Amino acid sequence: MSKGLETVEKRSVTVSVARWSAAHPWRAIVGWFVFVALCLGASAAVGTHSATTEDYRVGKAGKAEAIATEGGLQRRPVEQIVIDSPSGTLDVSAARAAAADVTTRMRKLQEVDRVEKPVLSRNGKVLMVQVVMAGEELAARKKVGPLVEQTAAVQRAHPDVRVQETGSPSMSKGLDQQRSDDLAFSEMLTLPVTVITLMIAFGSVIAAGVPVLLALSSIAAAMGLSAVASHVLPDAGVGNNVILLIGLAVGVDYSLFYLKRDREERARAGGRLGSEAVVELAAATAGRAIVVSGFAVIVSTATLYLATDVIFSSLATGAIIVVLVAVASSLTVLPALLAKLGARAERRTARRAAQGKRTRGHGETSRAWSALLRPATRRPRITLLVSVLIMLGLAAPALGLKLSVLGKDTFSRKIAAVRTYDRLTAAFPEMLVQHQVVVRDDADRAPQVLKAMEDLRERAQADPLFAKDVSFKLSSSADHRITSLMLSVPFKPSSPQALQSLDRVRDDYLPATVGKVPGAEAYVTGDIARDSDYLDHQNSKLPLIVGLLLLVTFTVTVLAFRSVVIGVIGTLLNLLSAASAFGLLVLVFQGHWAEGVLDFHSTGSIGARVPLFLFVILFGLSMDYQVFVVSRIREAVLRGLDTRRAVIEGIGSSAGVVTSAAVVMVTVFASFVFLTLVEMKQMGFVLAAAVLLDAFIVRIMILPSILTLLGDASWWPSRGVRSARSKPTGPAGSETVASYRPQESGRI
Repeated sequence: MSKGLETVEKRSVTVSVARWSAAHPWRAIVGWFVFVALCLGASAAVGTHSATTEDYRVGKAGKAEAIATEGGLQRRPVEQIVIDSPSGTLDVSAARAAAADVTTRMRKLQEVDRVEKPVLSRNGKVLMVQVVMAGEELAARKKVGPLVEQTAAVQRAHPDVRVQETGSPSMSKGLDQQRSDDLAFSEMLTLPVTVITLMIAFGSVIAAGVPVLLALSSIAAAMGLSAVASHVLPDAGVGNNVILLIGLAVGVDYSLFYLKRDREERARAGGRLGSEAVVELAAATAGRAIVVSGFAVIVSTATLYLATDVIFSSLATGAIIVVLVAVASSLTVLPALLAKLGARAERRTARRAAQGKRTRGHGETSRAWSALLRPATRRPRITLLVSVLIMLGLAAPALGLKLSVLGKDTFSRKIAAVRTYDRLTAAFPEMLVQHQVVVRDDADRAPQVLKAMEDLRERAQADPLFAKDVSFKLSSSADHRITSLMLSVPFKPSSPQALQSLDRVRDDYLPATVGKVPGAEAYVTGDIARDSDYLDHQNSKLPLIVGLLLLVTFTVTVLAFRSVVIGVIGTLLNLLSAASAFGLLVLVFQGHWAEGVLDFHSTGSIGARVPLFLFVILFGLSMDYQVFVVSRIREAVLRGLDTRRAVIEGIGSSAGVVTSAAVVMVTVFASFVFLTLVEMKQMGFVLAAAVLLDAFIVRIMILPSILTLLGDASWWPSRGVRSARSKPTGPAGSETVASYRPQESGRI
């Protein structure tokens, strides 16, 4: 055991953990899979606590919903049974017989509160039966199954008409199933590509299987832990999506970097160190980099909690848990696996040496990568200028970013309930959008409130933005303190008229009517109001989150590399990378030219939750490459190399594994582009684009150009670099195993 290694061991917990794991491999391996099993068992035992309707309330719309619930006037989950004829000509008597059957069957279900009378459309082609479900609005999708079954039974009993069901619960259930199918497809697409990429990188099926095995087991454990965590932070139904998305990417990445470093140390040792000692050496550098990278992703993602939004909190919780588990697997069970595989690798190396074959070097800079780095290290000014201009050009379209909450207009028409919804709203356009005006006041002023609401209803009925010849429902609570008015709008939710109608009610009609009643609290809710208030709420939180994210990124980078300059460079490059990816997102998804290629319908906007979530995740993932690449450069500098040579050696030696990691990440993220949900397409596209830009332009062109231009100033005020400069050094790579010691490893 070298003196240098002993020194590192005393200073690094990661090395201590790796030492124990390598010395007791079977205990570590069995212990890990027991941990995974316990996580899944805990999930099965406690279940998942899903977010309720109250958890989604935001802004004035949220206040309206709270007041309406207080008076028992809240929006209820409603399913519509649509009875029509595929030929277009409806046999009304047959339709009414089917409607009577629907009514009888639905009233027997405990999930049903009441069934409304059948309504015939104006053109006489569609008969609709509204079924009001019991319970809260959000939970209805889990209870709608019996209703769908009864609708199917009515269809079988009345084959002369078409009987189908739609409504928010059945559409949500269809979306959940579609999301599940999409994730299964994503796994089927990404796993083979990941394994093939790793086999090319390591030339071994076993070595390729280790990262995949750890990533999948980490995902399983994280899903189990997230179910437990949902009892503290409710699950919004998106946690497992992000666990799969992030877990496979970072899980494979961390294993890749550790495996790469293990092979380098094994090659450097040349058989003079045992397998356990080699694993410990790898832990001193790769282990620390994994901890720093994981910590960066975690603290970056944690800024999403500042959005005080149940969906962002659910996304953050899933991402944080899976990164924590991936880091834990890399530091505990991976050293054990490497120790077991080490003997096998040494025997293979010995056989190749006996046959006179050269063992492939690890950590060497290939001619190809030296050529790629030549522009940045020999003509850094020109390379930096051209690269930055390219990135800024890609970022330019982001200035035209438009956000909207992607609703029913963007749902896949492959879902039967969505297709039925289209037929329903074509026959009953007044059902496209509904605003609910809610007023609360003292009971003794109820007559004034009712009069004001009647005035508001008359104004709306005379307005072309609202439906005509429709009875706008006016109702009051039992104690007469709360009054509700439903207003119908015959325009699609994504149309400008729908948003104008909301503004008309809030800004004009309410102040002119209910606003004149002393003490009256008046708010508007509904799908459009919810979306509008959600965007306002998110935009109000954006400056705080972005500001803290920049501060966190800078701080983590400075602490990791002891350099303020590297902290500034890292933060700016992360911003540039994210901006360029968002520019491509706007270019592709806000226009219509790519609709046929990527199979989506453009609404001229980006999903409201996409930019903030991806901005945070991109900053975290960018730290992966920054930590691993800059760590290698800094190690070379600490050995006494000048910055230019250190850039060539550091990037060149890590280029192969970084490229492999980028290919894996791009494959995982790009697979989401082929999914059905538009928001998932947008997320996958941005993440894939950002990783490509970050790995092949930022880290290969821009970063080395900046470091080459700044020279030793890049590391200010690091004392370690100044100390290294004062010591003599031999040729690059001339250090021996006995003298090799990663410096300034820090206490992890």
